[in-house]
Amino acid sequence: MPILAAAAAVGASCCWAAGAILAHKPATLLGPFALTRMQLGWSAALLIVVVTLLGGWRSVAWDQWPAFVVASVIGVVAANVSMFACMRRGGPRRSQLLLSMNGPLAALLGFIFLGEVISGQQLLGCAITLTGTALAILYGSNAKDRLEHVHGPMAIMVALGLLAALSNAVGLVFLKPAMLAGTDPLAANALRTAGGTLVIMIMAFWNAPMFAALEKPGLGLTIHAIVPGVLGHVVAVSLLLYAVRWIDTGVAVVLGSAAPVIMLPMIWTLTGVRPRLLAWLGALLAVSGTALILI
Repeated sequence: MPILAAAAAVGASCCWAAGAILAHKPATLLGPFALTRMQLGWSAALLIVVVTLLGGWRSVAWDQWPAFVVASVIGVVAANVSMFACMRRGGPRRSQLLLSMNGPLAALLGFIFLGEVISGQQLLGCAITLTGTALAILYGSNAKDRLEHVHGPMAIMVALGLLAALSNAVGLVFLKPAMLAGTDPLAANALRTAGGTLVIMIMAFWNAPMFAALEKPGLGLTIHAIVPGVLGHVVAVSLLLYAVRWIDTGVAVVLGSAAPVIMLPMIWTLTGVRPRLLAWLGALLAVSGTALILI
């Protein structure tokens, strides 16, 4: 069973890596808001069906509703919109590297809001993760790779990626008390995803240019947009939850955070362009730092 659980966690990383690469084109064509709206709607519907079939709603601690609201608005909507905006500007590899900063940020927020102790090992892990991320972003790009082009100022792309990581960390920290109160993690994920869908659908009624799709999606583009969302929100999260159930949580999360490394051979296969050595080194440092924080 531990071997299957470890394989499930690695499978979650593969899903997130593949999802990020697949989402690059629709993020560019549709824009971050329209892509987030499409992905969340389908993913929330699937999660609600799964949780209903499994009877997970009985476990929900409804008195923790403020946590679900914060997780929906910040951990889902803000995190996804800023992540896709980052991806649109800097490509899938950089966006996933910046998103790996959610580990150090979650540790810091846990210390501030939950009173969790930050050890010397965790501080070292934060430093290694930051160093690896900076190294891979600044020096790991390959000019021949069409997925590596930066559109606009690098500083804005980095700021959007860090905002995505911070928003993701905030959502996790606020959800933790709800899960400690007995809420099944899959039900918590369904609630946060459904809540995020509701928020973004309400925002869509505001007929502002920033919320409009850059291109009218046909059937092909719609499918191309939905598939990576289902891979991430439904398949990857379910695999990671299975892993957490059977092996140590820290080990499961570290194995599930290997997307920046797994993505490199995927990009190499897809584009035929070998990532630079510093891209590999930076990604390995980012994952190693995350391991020190969580284990």
